[in-house]
Amino acid sequence: MTFDDLLRNRRSIRNFQQKDVPLETIKEIIKDSCLAPSASNGQPCNFIIIKNRDMMEKISAECKKNLLNDFADSPGPMKERYEAILQDEKFNIFYNAPSVVYVVGSPDVDSLDVDCALAVGYLMFSAAQRGLGTCWIGFGTNIRDPKIKEEIGLPDNYSIVAPLIIGYPQLIPAPLERHDPRILQIIS
Repeated sequence: MTFDDLLRNRRSIRNFQQKDVPLETIKEIIKDSCLAPSASNGQPCNFIIIKNRDMMEKISAECKKNLLNDFADSPGPMKERYEAILQDEKFNIFYNAPSVVYVVGSPDVDSLDVDCALAVGYLMFSAAQRGLGTCWIGFGTNIRDPKIKEEIGLPDNYSIVAPLIIGYPQLIPAPLERHDPRILQIIS
């Protein structure tokens, strides 16, 4: 697959085959993600790999509960858009993917979000190159139960930047329409 193919064909996947992704493959993908640039070469990204479906269900339930509580305290467009689906007991925020990788780090690093986002981009391309699908699941950041954080190995002083599901796609959706770049100014 050429780089151009990767750019044009990577998709957010939410429908997976019931096929395990080997741990070694996930480790290779993570290793590739560490090639991403980071501010002052600080390399602040850390990774938690979860391949246990029961744990993923537990995290999904925890995040759904916390999001619904947040919606009750602060109604708005997120509530209108997502409340019904989050109330569905059958809905799993990880779309029943076989694995999730949490990208985490110390919030003391000023560039943590940007550095981790760059690593996530590399991770997505590395996975796609191997025929795997990924999707950044923002809902998965809503773990508040200290016991669950401990169970998954999240240090007390770390923040979750990005939960990414990884698996073999059931199908690859057609590309969504993209607009032309919005170049605000050219100064020559």
